[in-house]
Formats: sequence, C-alpha cells, structure tokens
Amino acid sequence: MDSPALDTPAELGNFLRTRRARLQPEDVGLVPYGTRRRVPGLRREELAQLAGVSVAYYTRLEQGQSHNASDGVLDALARALRLTADEEAHLRDLARPAQPRRRPAVRPDTVRPGVQQLLAAVAGVPAVALGPRFEILAWNRLGHALIAGHLDFDSPGRPQHRPNAQQLLFLDPHTRELYPDREEETRRAVSSLRVAAGAHPEDRQLAELIGELSMKSTEFSTLWSRHVVSNCTFGTKRFHHPLVGEMELAFEMLQTPDGSGQGVLMYTAADGSPSEAALHLLAAERGPGVRVLEPERP
Repeated sequence: MDSPALDTPAELGNFLRTRRARLQPEDVGLVPYGTRRRVPGLRREELAQLAGVSVAYYTRLEQGQSHNASDGVLDALARALRLTADEEAHLRDLARPAQPRRRPAVRPDTVRPGVQQLLAAVAGVPAVALGPRFEILAWNRLGHALIAGHLDFDSPGRPQHRPNAQQLLFLDPHTRELYPDREEETRRAVSSLRVAAGAHPEDRQLAELIGELSMKSTEFSTLWSRHVVSNCTFGTKRFHHPLVGEMELAFEMLQTPDGSGQGVLMYTAADGSPSEAALHLLAAERGPGVRVLEPERP
C-alpha cells in the first residue's frame, strides 16, 4: 500500500506544538509559574489546564498515540489555542484522518468542458483553472500572460509537462520576480497547501509535490515547518510584471461544485485604476481568447 502524503500523527503533534509556541500564559489569562521556561509559549500542562483535559491525555494526543479525540476535546483545544476556522478544520483533519482506501490508477486531471467555457467567456479577465494539487489545467490568454507568459501556452494540455503553481512560485526564477510581496505570496501558497494535504493525507501526488519542494527549496521547507494553515481563496496581490509594470489586483478562487477539487482563479482590477489600464495593455499585447486544451494521449 502506498504511504500517505502526511504522517498524520506526527503532523498533529507538530501542529499542536507550533500553536502552543505562539501563545504566552498571560495571553490566555494564566499566571506563569517558574522563572525559566525552556520552550517558547505554553507548556503542555498549561494547555491541558485550559482545555480541561489531563496532562497525560494531552501528551498522548500530541505524540500521536490517541486517535479517538472527541468533538468536545477538539472544541476545547481549538478554543484554548485560539485557532482560526481554517486551523480548527485542519486540527480535525489531522486528529481524525480519513481511512485509507484503495485508489484507482492515477490519471491526469482534465479540465471540465464547463470550466473551459467559463475561461472563454471571461477572456477580458485573467483566469486560470487549477487542479486539486495546484496544477494548471488551463488558462485563458490573459491569465497565461499575467502569471506565466514565459511558458508555452499549450503546456497545461501536456500532463507530463504541465506547470504547477506551487512549483512555479518556489522553483521558477521568472515567477520569483513577479511578486514584490514575496513573503506574503509564499505564506499564502504554503498555507493553502497545508489545508489540501491535511484534507487528503492519502494523496501520493500531493506527497511527491511536498517532498520535491522540501528538497529543492529552503524557503519552502522553512515555511512548511511553521505549520501555517489558511485557506486563501480571496484577497489582493501586487504584481511586478515584466511587460506592463506594477499592478494591484483582487483575486477570487472559485471552487467547482462537483467535488473534483478543481477551481478557477480570477483576477480583477479596480475601475479606472492604473492597474486596470495595465491589464488592458497586457490584453492588447497578447490578444484575447482561450484555446481549448486536450491532453496528449500517451
């Protein structure tokens, strides 16, 4: 049987420890005892007190030796650690991983016809179809020009050479220059990858992606070790584009309702803004439209 993408007991312990480390006793209304603290943040004893569980039970949970944490315990831990909604969902994914199941032979994902039609319909808006592992399944002309104009437009249709948004961000020198707020961009990327990995610990391709990035990018491995969790589906991004210069664009990640894990990432600029003018210029440079991409047959 294939090993899972995540060693979920170990990841649960890592997650709990990183969340303990970011809280001080005074942050949660505790009086610190002792003058010397060997580790940052809350001690196990302090967190157990806040959550209303025994120290022995919490220690087993953090060491991955307890697999039946109740809703009440997880709720109490989430409150004690002041977890966000995304972090609490991640805690539950790790504390109760899905049972391994036999998976069908892996076949490359293909973009659904309806998603292709959507890309074509919004030719004036940069749009990119992403798979569940952040692979780029398709893009319209403006989406391609915005995030990866240095790549072959047809590359998403070739599964063996299909670009991946995470790989581009951490391993591609052209993409490195695209985001002036790189620290924020990489944090978003790793946070979203954490969410995906926690929800699908059995996904071998996702495991391979994480392993590759960990080996090839110190920047990625450092961020991954911090266990930051956030499902970053909207916000704003700044771009330093090689053709049209500075832009600030809003982004929205729209998930398809079919359970495939596919989504469409779309970018827009404020009406009348310099960024809108830059997008119009980029569209004029590259031309509108989207080409329907059929994967190559093996």
